[in-house]
Amino acid sequence: MAAISSHCSSIASDKLSSSFSGHNLRRSARFPGKFFSGISVSSPASAPALRSRISCQTSSATSTPSSSVNVQEKTKLKDFLHISDFDKATILKILDRAVEVKALLKSGDRTFLPFKGKTMAMIFAKPSMRTRVSFETGFFLLGGHAIYLGPADIQMGKREETRDVARVLSCYNDIIMARVFAHQDILDLAKYATVPVVNGLTDYNHPCQIMADALTMIEHIGRFEGTKVVYVGDGNNVVHSWLLMASVIPFHFVCACPKGFEPDETTVEKARQAGISKIEITNDPKEAVRGADVVYSDVWASMGQKEEAAYRHQVFQGFQIDENLMKLAGPKAYFMHCLPAERGVEVTDGVIEAPNSIVFPQAENRMHAQNAIMLHLLGL
Repeated sequence: MAAISSHCSSIASDKLSSSFSGHNLRRSARFPGKFFSGISVSSPASAPALRSRISCQTSSATSTPSSSVNVQEKTKLKDFLHISDFDKATILKILDRAVEVKALLKSGDRTFLPFKGKTMAMIFAKPSMRTRVSFETGFFLLGGHAIYLGPADIQMGKREETRDVARVLSCYNDIIMARVFAHQDILDLAKYATVPVVNGLTDYNHPCQIMADALTMIEHIGRFEGTKVVYVGDGNNVVHSWLLMASVIPFHFVCACPKGFEPDETTVEKARQAGISKIEITNDPKEAVRGADVVYSDVWASMGQKEEAAYRHQVFQGFQIDENLMKLAGPKAYFMHCLPAERGVEVTDGVIEAPNSIVFPQAENRMHAQNAIMLHLLGL
């Protein structure tokens, strides 16, 4: 037993509670499984997670409070599940670190290897080119080894319970990244894993993407705070992460979407009640984009919604980002898209290829933002 990793010695419990209410019937198809609309935020300083002792050989979930040492360790190794779990100072610190480490990698310096000797398990219930390559390449460039676990490798929740997957992977790895459908899956992974868990995407939110977006805006606009970001399209998981960012960092966020496709009401209210940013939800994209620093889009039908694509194409008429809409935004406006894009659907080819389109630097910054997130979680 002495050779077993210390990750197996304890299990995180009660890290984060999340109570989601049902949306409406049509929107329920957009969020398979349990849909979560509210997030209970706990800060490392005020509500450290309780931890319990457990052997690798037992499947019991019974827990008892652990020592203050373990509490302090878990505070340092806090999971990255929602941007709003962190305060402004921490978010800005992570973004600063991303700038620093990106510059180092761009210089050709390969001597900075903080992840040397470390492994990361990457769970993909949803396939993705950008998420896989950015995490795997980034972890490798900083000295680590990443293990890809595709949809057929684990079948988490079907072949094996999520809590068991979390415990087993914690025994072998230093960090876990998961890209899943149901948000409850990432919460369960974080609850039972004894190593940091990074949310690579759920049907509820996409925090790593918005961290990369903020980094990209800092590089091209010169700032993130005080900007105006206008998202045009479906009020989806990307919008939820923008709203959660707006509850931490002050900026003006507008979501222009068709009626019936607004973002989750509880998340909107959470952002507004934070009193940090100006939040607008509208059905008029032409008015929304005026004076924007960034005009942002995503596909109208995400993975798992393709059967709705034809219907959505009808409903979303007038919400395509084309050259005329970008003219209304003004000459200083940049275009951003989290990709993959359906050219000719939610955005024209001309807008993506225009000089003020920064979608590819934005895609590259997924790797740099995620490197900084993992460095923070691992205390490096």
